[in-house]
Amino acid sequence: MSSFIAPTTTDQLLSEAEKESLYSKLIEQINKDFNFANEGIDFPQSTTPDELKVQLHEKVYRMIQYKYTELLNLLYIIDVPENNVKALDGADAIALSEQIAFLILKREWMKVWFRNRY
Repeated sequence: MSSFIAPTTTDQLLSEAEKESLYSKLIEQINKDFNFANEGIDFPQSTTPDELKVQLHEKVYRMIQYKYTELLNLLYIIDVPENNVKALDGADAIALSEQIAFLILKREWMKVWFRNRY
């Protein structure tokens, strides 16, 4: 069995999810955790990796601007490590939202990958 290697970019992560035939599970996991945090999001299974990347980035950007407390709750529910978030530079909201979207995807991908393997 291959060991988990954390992707370093969103594109690499999404490509890996497709390669492992786990992309649909990744979408399910994202939908489940967002809905659990009362942040209704519903990516259809037909969502392409590019659409997912853009829409997730936009959702996080809006949350940074208007629903920061809810964003922190979401990150807690998804189990994004707090030190990873604190290490980000918050000077540019667009860049920050992209980085947070990647942290969300990375954590969700770990869950899906491990559930599939073990």
